[in-house]
Amino acid sequence: MNRILILGASGYIGQAIYKELCSYFDVYGTFYSNKSFAKNKHFFRYDLDYDGIDEIVLQVQPTIIISALRGDFAAQIEAHVFLTEYVKTKPCKLFFLSSANVFDAYSSYPSYEFDKTLSESIYGKLKIRIENMLMRLPQKKYAIIRLPMVFGNNSPRILEIKQCLREKVPIEVFPNLVMNTISDKKLTQQIHYMINRRKNGIFHLGAEDLIHHDEFFTEILKSMHIEKPLFKNVYTSNFDRFLAVLPKDNKLPKHLATSNQETLAYISGKIKE
Repeated sequence: MNRILILGASGYIGQAIYKELCSYFDVYGTFYSNKSFAKNKHFFRYDLDYDGIDEIVLQVQPTIIISALRGDFAAQIEAHVFLTEYVKTKPCKLFFLSSANVFDAYSSYPSYEFDKTLSESIYGKLKIRIENMLMRLPQKKYAIIRLPMVFGNNSPRILEIKQCLREKVPIEVFPNLVMNTISDKKLTQQIHYMINRRKNGIFHLGAEDLIHHDEFFTEILKSMHIEKPLFKNVYTSNFDRFLAVLPKDNKLPKHLATSNQETLAYISGKIKE
């Protein structure tokens, strides 16, 4: 049986992955501030800024490490330097959750798995730097998972929308941003499949279609029965700007493919959890 260590398992995406995998594998995770995990013997407290990840990794001895870490960028880099060296010499594979932001310097078209990365943002540059570490490993040792915007009923973006509604303040939307999305449910199913089938390389786990940011948020609010939401339109360019990661070369099976409409249906509760 695979022994899996999820770094950042107390975060939104990390928790979703843990819940999907824990019934099928021997799964461990790290947490930082959420004390509800302290009594779970499969969770280890890990302070990215002050703790070395080596002690936890050596104690668990995982066959798969899933990195969903967040926090100080320099500390993230230091942790991944250790992780890449570890998997190089151990019977272990590293799954790294990256982002569409590795392409945020390109705005004229969506991006595919083997397109050259280039970012203008500090966040995107961080992800590129860690990706480059992994790509120096044998391909069987890693899976780079580039994510678009991830949504679920308790996702940070949905919680932010609900807070804006409570406080009666405008919700920021980007009318010129063309994107794709994925639900936390579909994402975790796809990762589960990748583990079972021993997939490696670079994957774009997002909807196979595109949608404008303001249109997507309008549909979310309709599902909440908010017919006339208060929006703040933010224009970052005079033309459509793409920030979307589309699967092309490393597609998963059709039953695991997804669309923006499926993400919207999941948010609105039309798809049962």
